[in-house]
Formats: sequence, C-alpha cells, structure tokens
Amino acid sequence: MYLKQFKPKVFLVLFLIGVNALSAQDSKSYASKPGVVLEEFLYEKAPFPQCHSASLVELQDGSLLSTFFGGTHERHSDVEIYIIRKPKGGEWSLPISVADGVQPDGTRYPTWYPVLFQPQGGPLMLFYKVGPTPSEWWGEFKTSKDSGKTWSLATKLKMPLLGPVKNKPIQLADSTILSGSSHEKEGWQVHIERSLDGGQTWNFVGPLNNPEHLKAIQPTLLTYPNGRIQLLARTATDDAVIAESWSDDGGLSWSEMRATSLPNNNSGIDAVSLQDGRQLLVYNHSTKNQEKMGHKGRGVMNLAVTRDGQHWEAALVLDYLDAPQRHFAYPAVIQTSDGLVHIVYTWHRMRIKHVVINPEELVTVPIVDGEWPYDKIPLIPSKEIVD
Repeated sequence: MYLKQFKPKVFLVLFLIGVNALSAQDSKSYASKPGVVLEEFLYEKAPFPQCHSASLVELQDGSLLSTFFGGTHERHSDVEIYIIRKPKGGEWSLPISVADGVQPDGTRYPTWYPVLFQPQGGPLMLFYKVGPTPSEWWGEFKTSKDSGKTWSLATKLKMPLLGPVKNKPIQLADSTILSGSSHEKEGWQVHIERSLDGGQTWNFVGPLNNPEHLKAIQPTLLTYPNGRIQLLARTATDDAVIAESWSDDGGLSWSEMRATSLPNNNSGIDAVSLQDGRQLLVYNHSTKNQEKMGHKGRGVMNLAVTRDGQHWEAALVLDYLDAPQRHFAYPAVIQTSDGLVHIVYTWHRMRIKHVVINPEELVTVPIVDGEWPYDKIPLIPSKEIVD
C-alpha cells in the first residue's frame, strides 16, 4: 500500500504494513509543498531488506519504468538490479530482478547504481556497475526492444568507459549523447562519455577535475537555450559544496571545475532541464556534519530552480527528519511529456519514494549566499513512525 493523492491539493494518506509506516500528512505540512501532485512508494513489499539509488524513464506509451539496486545491504554480493513499472493511470508492479553480479566461474559480486536511458530511435538502455567496491567495479549494460519487458545479455564496457554513474545521460538536438561518469580508483574524478551513434560507441572526454584539488563524482548534466551545457557534481571537499563545469561545444571541452554556492553533504544529486527553460535540481541542502540535518546531512531533501545556472531559488523541502540512521538520498528526476516532474529517491534504504511535481505551481524564493530561506520555506518534520 502507498501514499497517493487522487486529486491535486487533496489531503493524502499512506499506510505501510510493519514498523516502517508513514503516517498521514497533516494539512500544515502539505500546505508547505506547493506544486506537489503525488507522493507514494514504488513498492510495499520486496524480497530484499534494503534498496538504493533509483533511476527513472518515461516510455513511449506514457508509462514509467524505474530501476534501483536491492539486497541485504550495499556491497553485499546478493545485491541485484531491479526494475518496476507503472502503466499510465495504473499502479506500480512488483520489483523484478534483471541483472546480477554472478560471473562465469560462479563468483558473485554486488551490483550498483543502475541508470535507465531511452536514446532517440534506439532500444531502451540499462547501465549498471559490477564489482566488489567502487574502486574496483566495471560498467555493464543491457538493452530492451520491448520497453523493458525483456532484456539482452549483459555487455561489459571496455575501460576506461564505465557508463553513466548514478545519473541519466542527455541527448542534444544534434542527437549527440552525453553521459556523465566518474571513477574512484585513483581519487574521485569526473569524465564525460560521448556518443554520436545512438549509444553504440562512446568516446572518453576528460578527466574534468584534479582530485588533489577537488574530489568529484556522479555528475548530472543540464542544457541551456544558448547551447551551453552545465555539469553539476557531488564532492568530498572541505568547502562541502556542489561543483560545476561548463561546455560551449557540445561536450567536447569543459571549463575548470569549481565550487558553486550550493552545499553538498557528500551525497548524490540530480537535475533536469525543464520545458519552460528553467533548470530543476534535487539535492540535500546541507553539509555532512550539519546539526539537525539527520544522518550525514541526509535528513533533508530539497528542490531548487534556476534560469542561468548561477542564481538559484528554493522551491520545496520534499522530506525532512532529524533522526539517527534515517535519511533521504540519491534522487533521480525527469520531466514527462505531460509537463509533470517525477522524482524518485532513497527513503531510509527501506523504500524508494516517488514524488510528482507540477513545476508551474512551484513558489520559489531566492537562495542568497547558499543559505536556504527557512523563514519562507521552513523545515517541517515528515510524519513518520521510525521506531
């Protein structure tokens, strides 16, 4: 069972069986979320205790397909890649395993960070990682010609190619595909994988940062009306900020990576270029050691927008809870053909939460000097049973 709103701005209720239940959203907390159309979980029950790092894609028939990894816990060898489907106007299906880390000799490795991508005119693609740790993993992908109902055998990418790490690729107007990627083998380094043939072959661009000066991984990409491309990335820096880089030539070359004004708690982010020209970012507006921000600063999930990539405006606090070992993390965001924005993110490693936003109804407030405007968009604890 799940929390679902049947009409915009109507009070909604979620029931979950067991100790991980969410209680009803009260009118005060819901009123603090202008633009929210729907909140729900992707599933109620699953054959694994933990899940993490979801991705989402809209299929040609308007249905949604999501993927994430699930198992005993991250890094456990039983972690597999699951997909789950929601027909247009329907309900989410049960999670189905579509990839694991079992090797020809029987050795089993965990899988990591699945990403769904639908290139123009090509088969649906599912990228993921296989290996004992992020410093030792490699990239694999599968394709589907029937919207994810069946999948090809896995293809292993040849190093240094890894495929997208956490966040979706983008496809430019000239059909060029840019995939934001990174590795953790010799320090945290971001690079771009660029395809001119619909994802059949890829060129390596980068690295884009020197990890001795700025450690960055898991980039997300945004496009602007003037043709510029912005890269935003997770970092592990003393400044505890999101990093950025810019390209003016279709992703062939990039500016020196530098800090933005927005904080980062050494956790994943994602962003999407909206149809109205704005850019929308989903992230934890906190630092790793910030007080009252939950586990490692992941007790809050925020949404911000910009038109120029420099001046950001606060829009929503999607979830907030300051409790030990409870956290909201690793968002993925897309805009569907009907204009709505769909966000999925890890909910305490127990569920994947799905939130739908009408971007036309967002009420935004400028973020000045990287400070969230709590007087206008306050932190209201999410109503949850956490014991």
